[in-house]
Amino acid sequence: MLWARRFWLSFESLFRRNRKAHRLDDEIQFHLDQQILENLAARMNPRDARHAAMRTFGNPTFLKEETRDTWGWIWIEQTTSDLCYAARMLRKSPGFTAVAMLTLALGIGANTELFAIVSSVLLNPLPYFQPNQLVAIYQRTSQFQAAGVTYPNFLDWQKQNQSFRLLGAYSEHDFNLTGAGEPEKLRGQMISAGFFSMLGVRPLLGRTFRPEEDRLGANGVVLLAEGLWKRRFASSPDVLGYTLNLYGKAYTVVGVVPGDAPFFRPTDVFVPIGAWDDPTFRDRRVGVGMSVIGRLKPGLDLRQAQADMDAIARNLESAYPDADKGVGIRLVPLKEDIVGDVQRILLLMLGAVGFVLLIACANVAGLLLARSAARTGEFAVRVAFGAGRARVIRQLLTESLLLATTGGGLGLLLASWSMKSIIRVLPQALPRADDIQLDTHVLLFTLIVSGVTGLLFGLIPAVKSSRANLAVTFKEGSRRSSPTRHRTQGIFVVAEMAIALVLLAGAGLMLRSLAKLWNVDPGFDPHHVLFFNVAPSPGRLASGPAQILQALRELPKRFEAVPGIEASAALFGSLPMQGDSEVPVWRDGQAPPTSASEMNFAMVYGVTPHYWKAMRIPLIRGRYLTEQDNEHSPPVVLIDENLAYRFFGKEDPLGRRIHLGVIGTEPEIVGIVGHVKHEGLASGGREKIPAQFYMPFTQVPERFISEVSLGVDFVARTTGPPESFIGAIREASKQFDSQQVVYAFDSMDAIVRSSIAMQHFSMMLLSAFAALALLLSCLGIYGLIVYVVGQRTHEIGVRIALGAVRKNVLWLILGHGAKMTAMGTAIGLMGAFGLTRLLSNFLFGVSSSDPITFCAVAILMIFVGLLASWVPARRATRVDPMVALRYE
Repeated sequence: MLWARRFWLSFESLFRRNRKAHRLDDEIQFHLDQQILENLAARMNPRDARHAAMRTFGNPTFLKEETRDTWGWIWIEQTTSDLCYAARMLRKSPGFTAVAMLTLALGIGANTELFAIVSSVLLNPLPYFQPNQLVAIYQRTSQFQAAGVTYPNFLDWQKQNQSFRLLGAYSEHDFNLTGAGEPEKLRGQMISAGFFSMLGVRPLLGRTFRPEEDRLGANGVVLLAEGLWKRRFASSPDVLGYTLNLYGKAYTVVGVVPGDAPFFRPTDVFVPIGAWDDPTFRDRRVGVGMSVIGRLKPGLDLRQAQADMDAIARNLESAYPDADKGVGIRLVPLKEDIVGDVQRILLLMLGAVGFVLLIACANVAGLLLARSAARTGEFAVRVAFGAGRARVIRQLLTESLLLATTGGGLGLLLASWSMKSIIRVLPQALPRADDIQLDTHVLLFTLIVSGVTGLLFGLIPAVKSSRANLAVTFKEGSRRSSPTRHRTQGIFVVAEMAIALVLLAGAGLMLRSLAKLWNVDPGFDPHHVLFFNVAPSPGRLASGPAQILQALRELPKRFEAVPGIEASAALFGSLPMQGDSEVPVWRDGQAPPTSASEMNFAMVYGVTPHYWKAMRIPLIRGRYLTEQDNEHSPPVVLIDENLAYRFFGKEDPLGRRIHLGVIGTEPEIVGIVGHVKHEGLASGGREKIPAQFYMPFTQVPERFISEVSLGVDFVARTTGPPESFIGAIREASKQFDSQQVVYAFDSMDAIVRSSIAMQHFSMMLLSAFAALALLLSCLGIYGLIVYVVGQRTHEIGVRIALGAVRKNVLWLILGHGAKMTAMGTAIGLMGAFGLTRLLSNFLFGVSSSDPITFCAVAILMIFVGLLASWVPARRATRVDPMVALRYE
């Protein structure tokens, strides 16, 4: 026991100068005499060494029998002591700690942000009552797997189905609010009675619609959304019974629903869909964009419901062969229907940001390995004092976990600060974007990722550092570093570079794909074109079709009178890349289709004469529509080149006729124009409806005029930035009719950009991840070369003293970095060749193994790797031999 007591007193005097601080530093920091420590360790018997280790490190294995029941408190004290010691060690290396924490904060923060998006969009349940029972229901034809539902079919589904507790229908329908101050355009939805009950949404005030109010001829009733209630009525409970004038019709407010009403766009008002008096709405052959949602009965699954609805489809086909022949029913879980194809993109992005975290882990692991080389003496002393490998590993893992959790906290702060900016740049096509937030699931994810990250980057350095060779360490000090440690760090750096190259390849492919998309001709000139919508006043709508058409002739001229507007035109039906309206079409001499499933559909554009000047759609043959093509002249039509080829092949279509099924006319073809990429620049040859035709707005049948004129689209070509003409257009509209509303201004350039928003979003994310990965990889290789140069300073000095040329020393060090760069690039290229195939569905005009992209990223990676190696290598050539020979 005498030697143990001497040992303990020596240790206490050297390592615990301040009992309160519990300092336990390595033998180099406290200038310990290594030879004395070696002698002390050699002269101690094992029993004394174990007891000294117990008193020094708090190992409970050697506690007395009577104190073992306090193990829980002792473990807490030991953990607290380990954390305090880890904090002191990190505080003593501020440079290492700052770099490691920043690296982890970037990696964990990026993962947290993307997981917040994935969690909100894909993982979180829909904000409805028992959302797993909700199903989206569509009509299915040979051309459309998910077509809009006709109202008569919906009513039959409600009566005949045995699988759903409730079926609800809804359709977007905007309204012009007048008679209560300044006229305002309200975003509306037409819904069936019981729709909110089906979704489990209770009104904040009043009630929802009754079945008798959801019928043709019923008195007008309306539900207000919470936002409009607060904005227009100051949240007054007296709003119940208030009358709103919507398009000249009186609607009585019967209730207020929550602001997060379950719809896919912001909504101001809701009206009963069954009260809509449009004749085409009740035509079983015509779809008007109505959607249906159903709630399954308890105990039934989607397969059973599909069988039930298939039987109903067969019954309707037998009962109405002219409308429902070949028309099936398709069921899709509501959440899957809302998310759509975005799930694959988000999961790919989550995998990419996971690669960034792996690079951050490898980088910090390399830093820990380099740092552990300077602590070899400390670990040897711990072993000499009786600490086992498990105890050393535990202490080092405590340090790495503390580092990881602190970096995770910083990453969470970065994510919370930048989340608003990310949400602003998210494309409108991303569903549930308004629900994205840092909730408890995201916080838990960050905590788990931080813990796993700490284990990942801390385990290997801890295991390697625990293998301290007592005799070798005391004899050689810290001048020599382990070749194994160098190899391990080199493996980390190679892995970092390989992963970074994979991300660079993906980002390069998306960038090239986006560049090719921007070079795609949309079929019109979108530059300097302003799009907006005009809702005529109730008085003008009530004046009759002739007066409405006259207004649509006059309004474009009023807008063209504004200085700087070259041309203006009104249109209905379809606007390029904004909405769609299709009708069945067949050529002259061809028998009409016998059912809806056999019909060929084409996009319809009803336009006024200056549409061609405003949009600059090229004329291939024939002529444009003119002012002479009006309601008093024979019906005429322009067709696009796709419809001409599809219907007439090599025949000349000019002078021929096509039949417009729903419109009921058979106009003469007077011209052929270029095809407009209506579904976006990336649609290519995959458009659902590739054919298009244009008819004069004034030749729209009178029975459609009242509906299409509720909100008329306008385009105007300007000489300057389109946004600068908004005020002048509002003023011109007000002078023409003070009660009409002009709204929804947007530039055609912005509309074109929105058509490739998801590709642009994916490219930005991948580019950001690739840039971050490249930066971390550069830091990794730079740090390793700096460490190697530091460890070989003595060797370099000897070489220079013996006459070595400094250029050779430069190439010696540079060659080490070049070797790792080449290996990382080669492995990365092989990995990229396989993994980039996952992007093939998101690329346009570029192969997933595009050689130009792969060569470019390989050259970039080699250049950056060599640059990161060259800086410390050049520093190595400036080593003073006299200083290096004295280097420990």
